[in-house]
Amino acid sequence: LLQIDFEDVIAEPEGTHSFDGIWKASFTTFTVTKYWFYRLLSALFGIPMALIWGIYFAILSFLHIWAVVPCIRSYLIEIQCISRVYSICIHAFCDPLFEAIGKMFSSIRATVQKEI
Repeated sequence: LLQIDFEDVIAEPEGTHSFDGIWKASFTTFTVTKYWFYRLLSALFGIPMALIWGIYFAILSFLHIWAVVPCIRSYLIEIQCISRVYSICIHAFCDPLFEAIGKMFSSIRATVQKEI
């Protein structure tokens, strides 16, 4: 939730303050104006905005339930076959190659000497 206080908007720095009466009148004016304008705007636009947002989220939910999730699940089912073929190819061709390269380089020994 958004909470805007008078001190967030009108912030006098330390050491610089107006008269107490001016400060209190400004605080009261700000608070009452914010309170009543919020009520006025809520009364004028609250129901139309609720209607618009209700329609928007209903459409969003409908599309998510009836279009997005089924498309993603369909894609995952279709790609599973390709995934298995790809996995078989990798295991058939790459695994022996990398195993042979690993065995070739496994006998290499490196020693480090510090020369002074």
